[in-house]
Amino acid sequence: MLWLRLLRSRRVGVTTFWRLMAEHGDAAAALAALPGVARAAGVENYQICPEGVVQAELAAARRHGARMICRGEPEYPADLSDIADPPPILWAAGDAGVMARPMIALVGARNASSLGTRMARALAQGLGEAGFVVVSGLARGVDTAAHAAALDTGTAAVLGGGVDVLYPSENAGLAEGIRARGGALLSEQPMGTQPQARHFPARNRIVSGLSRAVVVVEAAAKSGSLITARCALDQGREVLAVPGHPLDARAGGCNILIRDGARLVRSAEDVVEALGPSEAPAPQRDLPLEAPAEDPRVPPAAPEKRSLAETAALHAQILSRLGPAPLAEDQLIRDLGATSGTVSPALTDLEVEGRIERRPGGLLSLVV
Repeated sequence: MLWLRLLRSRRVGVTTFWRLMAEHGDAAAALAALPGVARAAGVENYQICPEGVVQAELAAARRHGARMICRGEPEYPADLSDIADPPPILWAAGDAGVMARPMIALVGARNASSLGTRMARALAQGLGEAGFVVVSGLARGVDTAAHAAALDTGTAAVLGGGVDVLYPSENAGLAEGIRARGGALLSEQPMGTQPQARHFPARNRIVSGLSRAVVVVEAAAKSGSLITARCALDQGREVLAVPGHPLDARAGGCNILIRDGARLVRSAEDVVEALGPSEAPAPQRDLPLEAPAEDPRVPPAAPEKRSLAETAALHAQILSRLGPAPLAEDQLIRDLGATSGTVSPALTDLEVEGRIERRPGGLLSLVV
């Protein structure tokens, strides 16, 4: 509880926490010295975090079934402990034991294409079968596909808010599935914290810090996934990327990473090979080989009679899943979770509008 009071005190972040601990030896001495440190910095009437605030956070964690894991405890992941700015405290909801296994991060675009989500699922499934835990951030798109495909082999989601605040809300069912099937939700943020933009770079350093390697599946030239890749490089982790079509903006970041030296990934075997035999865990041979039957990212089938708003939404879903690289029409229909009778008229509309192009062999692509 003293660690938590020190970390939750005003103007004490991770770096200051570790500096105070190094200078004063333990949390009790650091708390006692903190008002004097603040006064020397020009802050008068400084108050350390009240004990009641910490008690309330602990009570909230108990209600949610979350555990506090401090650095130095057996369950704290060793790889994360070795980075330059490890979180002093992790909240874990679910099975914290999953962090004892070797992890690989899969990250990428929130507005992932159909090809991107399929690649994320294939990589997550293959890495799980090879014995790795898949780490990601529970965001839309690539993160969602990766977690869903790794439910049976082990996955951990690092959140930008508290472990009791599930964002985005449509992934609440996926988050509960992670907890129920031996995975874990992790965060360094206080219980009840709503995710904010400033939290995500710090979250990304945990994603990479937990992992032996970071694989970027789809990412724009300026994206949070590239922040994770930079964190991984700073932490001495392997960075790998899936190449994409040069005209697809969602692949720009991956192509830049490959140009700058990241290893190119075509399959899970490429990732395992990059890490070398010493990093490979025992394969999960007794686990099911097929991907989970339900993908939380797949939208429900549209009704046969659609309003203008529903038609526009279906058009947006189709366009979001297509890119310059051709995609089979039947695969698109399966990815959308809709019927051919629902999707085909929408494809005709988009073709007439000049937004998509039909290619030989039943293939579709965006017009760029």
